[in-house]
Amino acid sequence: MALRHAGRRVAVFLSGCGVYDGAEIHEASAALVSITRAGAKPTIFAPNKAQMHVIDHTTGNEMKEERNVLLESARIARGDVKPMAEFAADQFDALIVPGGFGAAKNLCDFAVKGADCTVDSEVEAAVRSFHDTKKPMGFCCIAPVIPAKLFKGKVTVGLEEGDDWPYAGTAEAIRTMGATHEPHDLSSVCVDDGNNIVTSAAFMCNAPFHQIHDNVAAMVNTTLDRIKA
Repeated sequence: MALRHAGRRVAVFLSGCGVYDGAEIHEASAALVSITRAGAKPTIFAPNKAQMHVIDHTTGNEMKEERNVLLESARIARGDVKPMAEFAADQFDALIVPGGFGAAKNLCDFAVKGADCTVDSEVEAAVRSFHDTKKPMGFCCIAPVIPAKLFKGKVTVGLEEGDDWPYAGTAEAIRTMGATHEPHDLSSVCVDDGNNIVTSAAFMCNAPFHQIHDNVAAMVNTTLDRIKA
């Protein structure tokens, strides 16, 4: 059986390794599985810089050590990762950015500055250059704050209330940035036709792993389906 997106090239931006200070590993894995299951080829990129900080994932406490975002991302990429500076938009058909707090700490500083955040200069240049191509981009979890800040379009980070949505306040920050927040649970994704951007909530919701996997897969598949023939 022919694969839907055989031969398509997809860039994936990671922000380290580990939910509290890097890329969310399950989201990154779900995205990569969905890309290759569709027949497309992922190429992974990450900024070559120090992480904002390092977190002990057993306690949530900050550790007194330094780690590099590129080197940590290599743990998820099985060593095959390129520095963000080497990204060239014209080489890819789609772009995917998983979440994890690293997206809000290392790809931008939303975790510290909220709506007043800035996007890492290399990441901003890469995302803007891809946006200029009008090719599709997908973001999940907290990563949608990046296109919200840069393009003021429509995104989702999930529902805006409920015990399973501990980060619901992010929606108000998105509105403060000048973007539109569209509530979606894990059964659906948000599509911004004007910017050709797909977003989904993923681990913004306290949900079982399989539900997160399916939601990330829906985001990836919807993004890939928007690639023009």
